[in-house]
Order: sequence, then structure tokens, then C-alpha cells
Amino acid sequence: MATRDSMSELLQRCNEVINYAEQQYEAGRRQEHYNETEYTDAQMQLETIYNELHTMDQSANQQQREELHRMRLLVEQMQNQMTLRLH
Repeated sequence: MATRDSMSELLQRCNEVINYAEQQYEAGRRQEHYNETEYTDAQMQLETIYNELHTMDQSANQQQREELHRMRLLVEQMQNQMTLRLH
């Protein structure tokens, strides 16, 4: 079972990554192509944290899995928004 501390730490990092991605998304909307490096970095961080959520899911109990699933949905939503903005 995943420890409470490891879950809290991961969920906190998820929130930080999502917030960073939201900032880069907004900056990208305003500046178009001027923040490409940061935008790509945010996308990479989202992918990394998504994979960490998946890894944690393997050692989580049912309640933790539900929480991880909700967070994965938020990460996926942000990934989709960022991908759609590029097109």
C-alpha cells in the first residue's frame, strides 16, 4: 500500500505541475510562439507526473486509486488543452 506521505507528496507535485502548465498555457495563448521552450517543458512535466501517478496506482489501495484516478483526469485534461492549442 502507498504511504500517506508518498500520496500527499505526489498529489502536491501534481498540483504544482498542473499550475505551471496552466500558466504556460495562458502565456502561450497571449504570446503565441514566444514561450515554446516553457510550453514544451510543461508538457513534458505533465507526461512525467502522469506516469508517476500510474506507477503509484500499482501500490495504492482502492480509496487511493480513486484519488489518483481523479488526478490523472485533471492531468489528461490539461494535456489535451495544451495539445489542442498547438493546432
